[in-house]
Amino acid sequence: MKYYLIVGEASGDLHASHLMKELKARDAEADFRFLGGDLMKAQGGSLVRHYKELAYMGFIPVLLHLRTILHNMKACKRDVLAWNPDVLILVDYPGFNLSVAEFVHAHSPIPVYYYISPKIWAWKEYRIKNIKRDVDELFSILPFEVDFFEGKHHYPIHYVGNPTLDEVEAYKKENERDFERFAEDNGLEGKPVLALLAGSRKQEIKDNLPMMVEAASVYAGQYELVLAAAPNIDPEFYGKVLRGSRVKILYGQTYRILHHACAALVTSGTATLETALFRVPQVVCYYTACGKLVSFLRRHILKVRYISLVNLVAGREVVKELVADGMSMGNIREELSRILPGGNGRTAMLQGYEEMAVKLGDTGAPAKAASFMLRLLGRGVERIASSDSCR
Repeated sequence: MKYYLIVGEASGDLHASHLMKELKARDAEADFRFLGGDLMKAQGGSLVRHYKELAYMGFIPVLLHLRTILHNMKACKRDVLAWNPDVLILVDYPGFNLSVAEFVHAHSPIPVYYYISPKIWAWKEYRIKNIKRDVDELFSILPFEVDFFEGKHHYPIHYVGNPTLDEVEAYKKENERDFERFAEDNGLEGKPVLALLAGSRKQEIKDNLPMMVEAASVYAGQYELVLAAAPNIDPEFYGKVLRGSRVKILYGQTYRILHHACAALVTSGTATLETALFRVPQVVCYYTACGKLVSFLRRHILKVRYISLVNLVAGREVVKELVADGMSMGNIREELSRILPGGNGRTAMLQGYEEMAVKLGDTGAPAKAASFMLRLLGRGVERIASSDSCR
């Protein structure tokens, strides 16, 4: 069959590439066309446009690149119809993907599947109307989404497990923890590692990384500060943001860094979950301008209590979230001291990680999603009952 996939960032590229691999294992003649990245390209098929040309976050960046965004969206819609796939598979990236879903649903009989459902439970809950109208099947990777979509909005979905669990477990299985080799390969001094994961977009890196580094620098004598660099950010940009600090910048080694880290400072997103699955205690740091205003809006607009996936999955505060005006030098240092070896909050956080892992369930998310997609495509519009095995 012909599969058209659309992702908008690095994490989507990773998850979609594993889904493609599982689809190929079940459909030997699978033909892929996609807006995606290098990992998807490695699975074969035709790359229409790289996600780096699509990734804009925040009001100002979106406004400045609005013409490009609209051009890409229009071209994508036309390309989907022209190629006429057996299914359109959307991966997260709701601002772009829901518009494409609406267009495709209105102008063709192509079924629309959404893998890694939009996080409308956080905000923009009104988008449920678009999802009900334009998305034929929704595949969730977060367990609490079942109650949100099915219980609250009476829209049946398929919880397939979380692909990040598969990715982390596969890495740990294939890579032994060899700190001396890690340090030697990267020119490190051999001190314990304090990991910095500052996001994948330039604005959030500019907003968060300088304060994260300054706060962690008090531990520079005991620990080595290592930044897990985003693949789409060039070294010159990091150099300007870090202004000559002694932070070691490593590309393409996020999992390897976490495999050896003692603790981490992490911005919100998938990285919080990855860090937890490597059992690395963390502090979530997410600074924004106009912090007090943002904190007020967060309390009155956001529909959830937490921003980190760790806390959302656990249903309680496992990791400390320093957001908006809560992110200060003093707060970061205080929380970091609690989770470093010997700190009074380290053991409780590690226990919380185990609780979160149980709620995520077993590995095998991409395989389950691929199997369900093929079964659904073979059965037309008939939905799989909520009692099926992937619940």
